[in-house]
Amino acid sequence: MINEQLIHPKSIVVVGGSNDITKPGGKILKNLIDGNYRGNLYVTNPKETEVQGIKSFQNPSDLPEVDLAIIAIAAKYILETVELLTSNKNTKAFIILSAGFSEESEEGKKLEQQIVASINKVGGCLIGPNCVGILTQFHHSIFTYPIPKLNPKGCDFISGSGATACFIMEAGIPKGLSFSSVFSVGNSAQLGVEEILQYLDETFDAEKSSKVKLLYIENISKPKLLLKHASSLIRKGCKIAAIKAGSSEAGSRAASSHTGALASSDVAVNALFKKAGIVRCYGREDLISVASVFMHPELKGKNIAIITHAGGPAVMLTDSLSNGGLCVPHIDNIESKNLLAQLFSGSSVANPIDFLATGTAEQLGIIIDFVDKKFDNIDAMVVIFGTPGLFPLFDVYKVLDDKMKKAKKPIYPVLPSILTAKAEVDEFLSKGRINFPDEVTLGNALSRVYYTPKPAPEAINLPEIDKHKIRSIIDNAKEGYIAPDDIQQLLDAAGINRAGEAIATTKEEAVISSLKLGFPVVMKVVGPVHKSDVGGVVLNVSDSATVEKEFSRMIQIKDTTAILIQPMLKGTELFVGAKFEPKFGHLILCGLGGIFIEVLKDVSVGLVPLSIDEASTMIKSLKSYKIIQGVRGQEGVNEEMFADVIVRLSALLMVAPEIIEMDLNPLLGNKKTVIAVDARIRIEKKQ
Repeated sequence: MINEQLIHPKSIVVVGGSNDITKPGGKILKNLIDGNYRGNLYVTNPKETEVQGIKSFQNPSDLPEVDLAIIAIAAKYILETVELLTSNKNTKAFIILSAGFSEESEEGKKLEQQIVASINKVGGCLIGPNCVGILTQFHHSIFTYPIPKLNPKGCDFISGSGATACFIMEAGIPKGLSFSSVFSVGNSAQLGVEEILQYLDETFDAEKSSKVKLLYIENISKPKLLLKHASSLIRKGCKIAAIKAGSSEAGSRAASSHTGALASSDVAVNALFKKAGIVRCYGREDLISVASVFMHPELKGKNIAIITHAGGPAVMLTDSLSNGGLCVPHIDNIESKNLLAQLFSGSSVANPIDFLATGTAEQLGIIIDFVDKKFDNIDAMVVIFGTPGLFPLFDVYKVLDDKMKKAKKPIYPVLPSILTAKAEVDEFLSKGRINFPDEVTLGNALSRVYYTPKPAPEAINLPEIDKHKIRSIIDNAKEGYIAPDDIQQLLDAAGINRAGEAIATTKEEAVISSLKLGFPVVMKVVGPVHKSDVGGVVLNVSDSATVEKEFSRMIQIKDTTAILIQPMLKGTELFVGAKFEPKFGHLILCGLGGIFIEVLKDVSVGLVPLSIDEASTMIKSLKSYKIIQGVRGQEGVNEEMFADVIVRLSALLMVAPEIIEMDLNPLLGNKKTVIAVDARIRIEKKQ
């Protein structure tokens, strides 16, 4: 756990401090000095008695007690140094810059583990190894640039990559984005992104702490810890955006069921972020844009006014907002006519509000006031104002700054002339403002932020199910795909409606079962995974003779052990499935069923346990949602019952975590019912 010695140390030693500021040990010492570190600063260097004006201890044994050790020496010497500091110098915080550990070799991994064990023994904490360091309000323990002027209300930034942290700050600072703290965790041998976020959550102060957290993550080793503290921070009023690198499908594991094929570790990341309320980003500029949106007042509705003196950017922004699900509504009312009368001839107020290249600062102020106070159907505005260099823009940006202080609605500035109007933009930023130089990046970020759901509730009420029955079935079942009879009992115990059915191993049993269930019936092979692919499904069987004929054919299909018979039901084919993802837990997927699940791959994913609201949101977020609602005279699906199946499956998985893959495909849904027609369940008892 992070301690006070790391965040606010009274003394720091740079082990391997150097006069050569091109080396990490030299640069980090310079940054500490330039950052006006107020505590006692020491250096150890066997060849120097003074380094950059700081006394150097040639023998670390001569050091006084010290809170924080920043280590920049060869990996092979570090364990001995750590043991000396922990045992004799009461050192309980370490930042190890050096590489040569788990990222390099198995031998390096063992050395890293020994160092962690030594630090753990005294209840200490470790950042790194193989990192660039950290920035806090109290010390600049980092060997790279840029070093931003830290602002307590800026972003807390945690990165799994030191270089990436630098590049992201390089991208954000020129746009006006500020930072409160920066943590580069490197190999995360002891403290990773999750633990830093935990610290920020447990020490959060609504009055003093930053309310924006940015994450760059290469490996989520503790997803449940991340979920807990990210969602906690967001419930406290924070906003979190994250890049999770490594999102290609190449990393997904092979699986035999529909759900297994569709669900990858990256799908699990999406589900976790959605459940926590984290806005997922996919690149540096994307993260910076979302963070910059966070720094503005929250967008409460989806209707945006675009105020511009340049048509092209307004069109591109309109496309971006519309494609993201936000609206640029047409404006045509008495007040808009009053506004138009105060602008130059040729202006338009229909939205985008275009007041021409000749538009003035005074007109910009008038337009903002109208949008803010008189256009009730507008929730926020974007102001696009650049220049071809014919006249300065200081007066325009002064008006924009003044209006942003007073307006009730959010105003997002797009100032694209970052070279031609550099002086004016710099003055605007010096007032604590942030610029969005690219309107499309802003539009994409606004949409993503607006549609990222709030965190799921801490306590989720799941429906009552027969837990005793479920455990009895699972405990007595063998590993692998479980028998159809067990599946039926599990569905019944979970309260999931299913079609009547029978298993036949002879023609006679097939005929008797068909008569009992009532024609027409469906016949399916038991055994093969993908029944349709092998001719293992026959629909609308309406008489005994056809039952006998099809039974004789189907029973000979490879891997078939019996024939499943069900009544022929009608409705929209739906799909609900589940998959266990190591570390994350169970994922539930839903969408249209039958062949559509393979062709469209239109699925929503949630992380168990799921609330009824989360289930409803999953259904509504499907691209095929209009089909579920009912289109062109086609009967829709009872959404409440569909959502109920999802939460009952969630409850089942909580009781039976041995289920690692499960398909309910298809479910048949109409306005009256949602009923499971076919199901497959695979269990593993050693997870």
